Amino acid sequence: MDAFTFDFRNRNILILGLARQGLALCHYFVGEGANVTVSDAATREKLGAELAALDGLPVTLALGGHPESLLDGCDLLCLSGGVPAQLPIVQEAIRRGIRLSNDSLLTLQLAPCPVIAITGSSGKTTTTTLVGEMLRRTFAGTGCTVHVGGNIGTPLLDRLADVGEDDLIVLELSSFQLEIFDPAIAHGSLAEMGPDVAAVLNITPNHLDRHPSMRAYTDAKFNLLRHLKPSSQVVLSGDDGVTQRLGEGWASGKAIPLDWGLGDLLDNIRSHLAMLTQQPLFFSRQCSQTSNAWLDGEALVYAGQPFCNRGDVRLRGDHNISNILAAAAISGAAGASREAMGATATSFIGVPHRLEDISRTGGVTWINDSIATAPERAIAGLRVFAPGEQTLVLLAGGKDKNLPWDDFAEETLRRVNFLIGFGQAGPMIVQKVREWATFRRVTAPESAIVTRLDEAVQLAGQIAQPGTVVLLSPGGTSYDAYRNFEERGEHFRRLVAQMQMEMIR
Repeated sequence: MDAFTFDFRNRNILILGLARQGLALCHYFVGEGANVTVSDAATREKLGAELAALDGLPVTLALGGHPESLLDGCDLLCLSGGVPAQLPIVQEAIRRGIRLSNDSLLTLQLAPCPVIAITGSSGKTTTTTLVGEMLRRTFAGTGCTVHVGGNIGTPLLDRLADVGEDDLIVLELSSFQLEIFDPAIAHGSLAEMGPDVAAVLNITPNHLDRHPSMRAYTDAKFNLLRHLKPSSQVVLSGDDGVTQRLGEGWASGKAIPLDWGLGDLLDNIRSHLAMLTQQPLFFSRQCSQTSNAWLDGEALVYAGQPFCNRGDVRLRGDHNISNILAAAAISGAAGASREAMGATATSFIGVPHRLEDISRTGGVTWINDSIATAPERAIAGLRVFAPGEQTLVLLAGGKDKNLPWDDFAEETLRRVNFLIGFGQAGPMIVQKVREWATFRRVTAPESAIVTRLDEAVQLAGQIAQPGTVVLLSPGGTSYDAYRNFEERGEHFRRLVAQMQMEMIR
């Protein structure tokens, strides 16, 4: 298939993975008249809901594995979000010269309207949601519909027929999706069909259980900044050690570990940005000199004018101030008004599973931060709580992603009164905190190790007294026991509610 051809009639399309994105790909390609085969490593018995969602579509199923014979006659290979590009069948496709794609890449390339694309190691979903709301408030009543999707959980590919030329699309993109935006293997071009606004919020260690190194992970993220349209506007963080080095006039603030090996990679991306007609825009909590959105004392400022006061923001934590500033810079680049930025920032109460207050009973506050699937995210959650202002019980665990935990251990020593480790990574986390306490010659918080989240909640309920905050901010993924962090967060909600009902009885 010609890499620049988007006529899929009678083409042989192979889709790996029958999750949400895979289903969206199936619906889209069937609608385009393609011959669709979908392969999933799971068996038919485990895919009841997914198979039902196919709604009788004329697709060929290959379940229980990914035999390389599926590539015979294949014109395009598409990956659902959870399917790694390192799979043997994907590597064989690349060897054969078969181009790759996914729902987000196709959405970018086929969108009939401007696209805002957002990635980063943390804060993506909150920022994407804020951007969508700021733009909706700005363009309400004008006939412009703002469509929000991508990694945020709502694929847009199979709904592009409902998107008009005057609309806007806001896409959240993960490193898993961006991994195959590499022009050497991707179907089509981002040079002519890339995003109109591209934002990288931050680059910190994440997903190192899937990406072989920080360089490979960063390289995947930076695929968003390769082959942009000359008119594309790029938005970057001025507080992040990696992204700040992509702009002129920024001092080398936060150090980047040498073992990340990013020097030539940063030079390469700077050369791409130099070809754009507009300089990158920056957001920062610390520096206003070259920023487009920044924090000036207690005022959140966009383009030199305040749009709200920090005290009126309902989201917790410094990291959410960064998310709001990022959203202002990004939405402003797409035409959002300052009034819409302020109204959104002061009314938005957050996305579920992100420092979400789920109960305040008997003087005990229970907070669901299941989104914290990396130590960096858990640290952001911990920093919301000043040391000594409350008794803090932390539930940490899940599945490790081969990430560094030293900074997490340091923050735990400063703020946590009782640490409960659960799941696959629970024992490792508790041990790391104890070892770090010994190294720092301080007293470690009281701690316990349990196997499951329900045991952790029960123990926390026994420990908690009036004035206690129980925080689920795991630091690990949910995949040791749940399909995703949302399922883990919902289980946490139910466990807390059930425990409280039993106490009433």
